[in-house]
Amino acid sequence: IQDDDEMNVHTAIDTSWNYLAFNSVYHFELEKNILTNKEEWVRQNCVKFLINEKNFPSILINIEKTIKINKINKRYDIVVYKPDGRIKLLVECKSPEIKINQKTFDQIAVYNMNLKSELLMVTNGLEHYYCQINYEKGYYTFLKDLKN
Repeated sequence: IQDDDEMNVHTAIDTSWNYLAFNSVYHFELEKNILTNKEEWVRQNCVKFLINEKNFPSILINIEKTIKINKINKRYDIVVYKPDGRIKLLVECKSPEIKINQKTFDQIAVYNMNLKSELLMVTNGLEHYYCQINYEKGYYTFLKDLKN
């Protein structure tokens, strides 16, 4: 991870991301309000952000599914698929008090070795980082914003 000065960091200003009111949240897949912890609050509000602000179709969004990495079961937070079934976006969510650092990016990179997403997003509900992966040339680029 680069220093914050070198990264494109998007700080959430949407008041609906007020994490102080995290005791209940609308669960996208269950279609009802649930009691929650801070990370689940971030996850569900990120889904809301992806649908309402970034116009990703809800039918292409998948939440917390198990994947096998080196024979170990892991769970990703959010995947957004393309209509052809390939993965467009992989999202890693953390609680608001968790600082996003190299360990966070290492975690999403390990998941992405199996998933091969075009875009990555890491968020703690307060800061959002976006990356685009160029598999042919073997590098990634931090983005200022996430585009559908």
